[in-house]
Amino acid sequence: MKRNILILLFAVFLLPSCRKVNDIPTSGTATINNNSHLDQTLQTYTYDGFLFSAGKLVSILDTPPPDITLINDGTLQNLILEADNLENSFFKVGQYSSASSAKNVFDTLTAPVVMQWVVWADSLKPNQVWLYKSGNEHYAKLRVVSLVSEARDSRNYAECTFEWVYQP
Repeated sequence: MKRNILILLFAVFLLPSCRKVNDIPTSGTATINNNSHLDQTLQTYTYDGFLFSAGKLVSILDTPPPDITLINDGTLQNLILEADNLENSFFKVGQYSSASSAKNVFDTLTAPVVMQWVVWADSLKPNQVWLYKSGNEHYAKLRVVSLVSEARDSRNYAECTFEWVYQP
């Protein structure tokens, strides 16, 4: 009898600890760029974007594909975040004069009033705060930390580092 009680107690305490812990981050800092690379399996060129629901960079060929990718307008002057969902998905909260003021707005932003969503996060600049709306009504806020826009290997290279928080 004692043995059965001990086994039962052991099972009661052990089973709850066997649950899988959800390790998908809902915030962090990420860097995306427009570098293309050859997918060896499909023998096609692809590039990566950011998938908020997974909290990581993924290929545009993955399922699900990234929520956002970085493009430029063919010049070194204008970097753009593009959504995969073919909807108006971005809203610029504001452009701030310093990293500390942008960070303060980003950290305290909880219930924004959105006037009108737009197709792209256009004319990216450091210290901007943007909102992103996914195709299934999930939201993220982004703070542009830094940008790189330069010619590399005879291509217009673009890179964006951003802080993000996702509402799953």
